[in-house]
Amino acid sequence: MNTIRRGVALAAVAAALVVGGIVGATSFGAGSSSAQGSSTTSTSSSKAAPSGTFHPNENAQHEAGESAQREAQEDAGQFPTVP
Repeated sequence: MNTIRRGVALAAVAAALVVGGIVGATSFGAGSSSAQGSSTTSTSSSKAAPSGTFHPNENAQHEAGESAQREAQEDAGQFPTVP
């Protein structure tokens, strides 16, 4: 009787792993909407400054943890590149 219970438990665990794998592959698999399916190439640099107008965060709590270099960049109207 113990071996039957062990076999049923093993079959239940195996089935759960298979179902979890199928659900995971379906949910997170590469599809037509992913970047891998895209045929276009991007030439932008990852260090390029974002476009738009910069608005500095002048919150007192934010300013307390800010470095002098970052504050200088914000005061100059630049997008900060230092932490």
